[in-house]
Amino acid sequence: METLLAMAPQPGASQGGSSLISTVIMFGAIFLIFYFMIIRPQQKRAKEREKMLSNVQKGDKIVTSGGLHGTVVFIDEKTVLIQVADNVKLKYERSAIASIVSSKE
Repeated sequence: METLLAMAPQPGASQGGSSLISTVIMFGAIFLIFYFMIIRPQQKRAKEREKMLSNVQKGDKIVTSGGLHGTVVFIDEKTVLIQVADNVKLKYERSAIASIVSSKE
């Protein structure tokens, strides 16, 4: 019997439920802030980068992530052959391309 009385709600102890609800609302607000300020912009940049890498064509002038400037001579599924000087060609991963300086178009 005493355990039932101990488990019964005490008068004036109803603030615990509202505290839980406000905590859940705060965590939801923090998640939304992180989503719109960190996760969503990062996904947008990743999509733009993937589009840029898929649009690389032969003859494009590019800059690699290491700072190497060159012209694309050959494109494979995962690699590109870059000409950096006369008779000097280097093979790089396609993901190493940081930006396209100018397109042949």
